[in-house]
Amino acid sequence: MSGEFDLIKRYFSRPVPEGYIGPGDDCAVFQVRDSHVIATSIDTLVEGVHFFSDTNPYYLGRKALAVNLSDLAAMGAIPLGCLLSLSLPLVNEEWLQEFANGFYSLSDAYKCPLLGGDTTSGDTVSISVTVFGQAKHSALMKRSAAKVGDYIWLTGNLGAPHIALQAMLGNIIIRDNVLQTIRQCLENPNPPVIFASQLGVLANAAIDISDGLIQDIEHITAASNCGAVINYNSLPVHPSIAGLDSHLMQEALLSGGDVYQLCFTANPKRSKLIVKLAEMHGVSVSHIGHITDGHNVVVNDSKNIVIRTSKKGFDHFQ
Repeated sequence: MSGEFDLIKRYFSRPVPEGYIGPGDDCAVFQVRDSHVIATSIDTLVEGVHFFSDTNPYYLGRKALAVNLSDLAAMGAIPLGCLLSLSLPLVNEEWLQEFANGFYSLSDAYKCPLLGGDTTSGDTVSISVTVFGQAKHSALMKRSAAKVGDYIWLTGNLGAPHIALQAMLGNIIIRDNVLQTIRQCLENPNPPVIFASQLGVLANAAIDISDGLIQDIEHITAASNCGAVINYNSLPVHPSIAGLDSHLMQEALLSGGDVYQLCFTANPKRSKLIVKLAEMHGVSVSHIGHITDGHNVVVNDSKNIVIRTSKKGFDHFQ
């Protein structure tokens, strides 16, 4: 049976770029440039809480890093490197190989080398990833930077991860072919990392949509001391779930999590540049509302009637 250090050497000790110090020393080391700031974030995925036990390990490896890259994207930061902490109830060599392949596929794609971490045994699979990125101080996107009159934008689309989760939990019934399609949205998110790293000169505030659109936008409005109006009919819907029950769709779009797309605000005068930048990177963007001088997030339908929502998003302890 493989020991802890053999597992690290075998699966998580690929060479790192010149100038970095990776696995093998007591600390990871990486270089930064002048006039830049370091952005760092940590996320944990726990079996039975954040993912199902039968999740494809390749996708799980990708998602473990993707949810952290999404945080860097929300700040407009370019990835520099990451750390991985992995707790396992048993050693499954085939599972580990696929997990590592998935992790490194995203690590390589965004030049975010794995620089170190920790492995341990535990009752369930638990994965913690810490990422480091850099951004120009002048182009950093913060939740507190929204301005009254800003347009609110969203990359990608909404709803599919929530519908997939509810179907897998047995709360709703959908066709098998639809579930197969949208399950990948839940288990294999693709945040717009490169687009976001170039957005800081155009956008003011930003956040990644991880816990629900309304809840996450409220984080921006609270930090910026403002309000927001969201146009429900402008929300981008994943095509595979179009036509579902209207109440279920409303819940999925407004409070469904696990999207890992970017919501940001920007001066309306920059709209053409934002659309052009998105086209350059193959990213879809939707103008979904605007920032107000109020203190609430209001969702209006096509007739300007307020849509009431009982649930704003996910909370581990509620």
